[in-house]
Amino acid sequence: MEDLVRLGISACLLGENVRWNGGHKLDHFLRDTLGQHVEYITVCPEVEAGFGIPRETFRLVGDIENPRLVKTKSQTDHTDQMLQWAKNRVKGLEKENLCGFIFKKDSPSSGLMRVKVYNEKGMPEKKGVGLFARAFTNHFPLIPVEEEGRLHDPRLRENFIEQIFTFKRWREKVAEKPGIGNVVDFHTRNKLLILSHSPEYGRSMGKLVAGAKQMGLDAFYRQYEDQLISALRLKPTVKKHINVLQHIMGYFKEQLSPDEKKELLEIFDQYKKGYAPLLVPMTLINHYVRKYDQPYLKLQSYLNPHPVELKLRTYT
Repeated sequence: MEDLVRLGISACLLGENVRWNGGHKLDHFLRDTLGQHVEYITVCPEVEAGFGIPRETFRLVGDIENPRLVKTKSQTDHTDQMLQWAKNRVKGLEKENLCGFIFKKDSPSSGLMRVKVYNEKGMPEKKGVGLFARAFTNHFPLIPVEEEGRLHDPRLRENFIEQIFTFKRWREKVAEKPGIGNVVDFHTRNKLLILSHSPEYGRSMGKLVAGAKQMGLDAFYRQYEDQLISALRLKPTVKKHINVLQHIMGYFKEQLSPDEKKELLEIFDQYKKGYAPLLVPMTLINHYVRKYDQPYLKLQSYLNPHPVELKLRTYT
């Protein structure tokens, strides 16, 4: 893809000195590795909402679903100021064509999950969402989002990165000349990727595409996009991957020699038992796709869903 994926991100994660104490929370993977393949749009809610550097820290207090943002020592309430800024900021982000957002964990403004909310007794419950993070996800319910802390988990990292690159491919497809054919082509190219996340959604999306001519184009686009994002949010498992790999193997049944079939099944078994990462069977599959010039599989995003430089699919 010629254009970079555009991602929103908490500014401190790229090394900007915007935290309450004038420091940052630089994440080297996000800046130096993923950063080579994306274009970041930085946001720091507390600075952009008008609070200085350095500044008194904030906390969330009160109701879990509708907390107040107050300063930790002075107890000054700044909820309305933050909410008004957040409302305007997410509206402004509409023009950025974002394919995802990475939030700073635990932040009362940017934390995506398990943010401390202090009850009337002063006791924290880790059940809250930062005010800006909530405003963003409410305004952009389909855009993939994640916290930087969770991206240290290789499975969550891969799942999020797969989402943002697939979402970009979808955005590019619908930006072309409108028509059912564009969605059919997208679904054809991403069918196996979708199956690796959810066989159920794979079947329902196939039925949706098959019945597209009986729907209005806008309604068809909306339903397909909603199911696509819902499917991608479901994490792939070893069982799901094995199912897709065996499905792929069926396309070679006339070309593979008995020894090649045996080798492939042995590699599948090693992956299934946790002795080899997914990258191993995927590498062999890609070899056979090139060797036997399988036209359908050459189209499949599942075989190359994200840049190899990100070194994903390497965990067992």
